[in-house]
Amino acid sequence: MTVELVAHLAQVQGFTAIALGLIIGFGALGACIGIGIMGSKFLEAAARQPELVPLLQGRMFLLAGLIDAAFLIGVALAMFFAFANPLLGALHTAGG
Repeated sequence: MTVELVAHLAQVQGFTAIALGLIIGFGALGACIGIGIMGSKFLEAAARQPELVPLLQGRMFLLAGLIDAAFLIGVALAMFFAFANPLLGALHTAGG
């Protein structure tokens, strides 16, 4: 392996690590903000019409699961790039 190839590998790994942090960090931030806003709106609706609480509660938990699932898909994608990075394989192939 040449020094130039090693430098490129290190650069790809460094940028991948930064991207992983951004994917997971912004995904967690978005999920937390989304669930917080949804929870506050649920409490407002429950205070206005207490008779609708069972209906609203079921829908709130469904949406909380969907919001959390979107975050976990982002985490799975980040872990894919962390452990099976296709960019490193392409760089190895190009380097010979």
